[in-house]
Amino acid sequence: MAMAVLLRKVWGSVLARAAAGAAPPEAFAAAASPRRPQAAGEYGSLGALDVLPIDVLAQILRLLGPADAARSTAVCRAWRLLASDNGLWAFFLRLGPDPWELVVFAETHLGAGPALHPGLYYDSSPQLSFKHVYTRRAVVPGSIIVDGGSGYCKYGWSKYAAPSGRCATFLEFGNIESPMYARLRHFLSTIYTRMQVKPSTQPIIVVLPLCHSDDTESARASRKQYRDTLYSVLFDMNVPAVCSVDQAVLALYAAKRTSGIVVNIGFNATSIVPIFQGRVMHEIGVETVGQGALKLTGFLKELMQQRNITFESLYTVRTIKEKLCYVAADYEAEKRKDTQASCEVDGEGWFTLSEERFKTAEILFQPQIGGVRAMGLHKAVSLCMDHCYISEVFGDDNWYKTVVLSGGSSCLPGLSERLEKELRELLPAHISEGIRVIPPPFGIDSAWFGAKMISNVSTFTEAWCIKKKQFRQKTRRNGPSFVNVW
Repeated sequence: MAMAVLLRKVWGSVLARAAAGAAPPEAFAAAASPRRPQAAGEYGSLGALDVLPIDVLAQILRLLGPADAARSTAVCRAWRLLASDNGLWAFFLRLGPDPWELVVFAETHLGAGPALHPGLYYDSSPQLSFKHVYTRRAVVPGSIIVDGGSGYCKYGWSKYAAPSGRCATFLEFGNIESPMYARLRHFLSTIYTRMQVKPSTQPIIVVLPLCHSDDTESARASRKQYRDTLYSVLFDMNVPAVCSVDQAVLALYAAKRTSGIVVNIGFNATSIVPIFQGRVMHEIGVETVGQGALKLTGFLKELMQQRNITFESLYTVRTIKEKLCYVAADYEAEKRKDTQASCEVDGEGWFTLSEERFKTAEILFQPQIGGVRAMGLHKAVSLCMDHCYISEVFGDDNWYKTVVLSGGSSCLPGLSERLEKELRELLPAHISEGIRVIPPPFGIDSAWFGAKMISNVSTFTEAWCIKKKQFRQKTRRNGPSFVNVW
């Protein structure tokens, strides 16, 4: 009876697809999976269906959809083997909202949680049961993602395609003299109110900003203090589970890597963060350059004022920077070119720039042009690479040769190519060989998308989250907490 119902549904689907001019079965590419038999009978007897090629039966299951394919496993042993095929469930995962390569990366590299990661990315994993992955991902609860950032905060639900809202960072909430607990609570309550969500309904992922990056006792205490305060606030608001991850680590995950160097161009400063197996290597050293997006915008403002170009606000200048500015591959050669271009800013009309377009971002590499006493970006990254090479902690000379850019200003066209070129010229051959600089994979929202990858992994709540009971037990074990008075 069940088989008859299935076949009737298959026949109806085939007729419907034929009437609509659907693509033939060959158009559906399945993921890599173990060798499959060429005839259905090799799985066991299917009765009259034994004469059908295995590819036809696989296409039947694809047309049925995941729910009916799962039910077909109850028909008999042969159907159970057919419906459990890795290629079939990889096909269903490909139809989901998340890109296939991100699903595979997340399940193979992030499924064990923050402590255990394989070192290198690979595209397929025979040991993965995609049926199990599909089933688990379907029931993973949606999470609230809060990416604090350094210029502004981005927040939204993990099932959304992008952040749903933006607001000021928590440092701008409340009185500067207020305790950290009170300011964080005000900040998070505001986000929950704007999203019209009760804190007790779903887990939350908080993206930790890049701060207190030194490997000193006071810096470690500050990082722990901030994290404990955050947990205390959220659990007092009855959030069921909390996951907190460093911003740079999430930007690296978004690029499908677990090891490398993240160059985060923040609002006030730029951080060069070495990361190995998902852990920030504070002991190697996080380099900080004292200029960020605000300095770039301010320098463009000065250049525009020198040409008597009038504008209403710094927001106008930032908009022009995002629309017209870029990084020159060769600064001196670029000055001999005609680089004039124009853009329109809503409410203020058209603006035309020439040399200002590439001179603005050049201060990242030549800070003295903008009157800044700081290290050039390429020199700071090369210094970080030198430290990684000298450390020889892991016996791997390649983990730090992938550089991932993050932050709004890192989206400037030409930045990744210029940085890679400068590094190859600056570093000795044994270090520079194999260097690759990757632009922000999801633009200004890369860290948010890294959090989204974690939140949708099939083992999210078990492997990545801490619950209220666990936090209270840890607090009691480690002594009284001082989080409410910071």
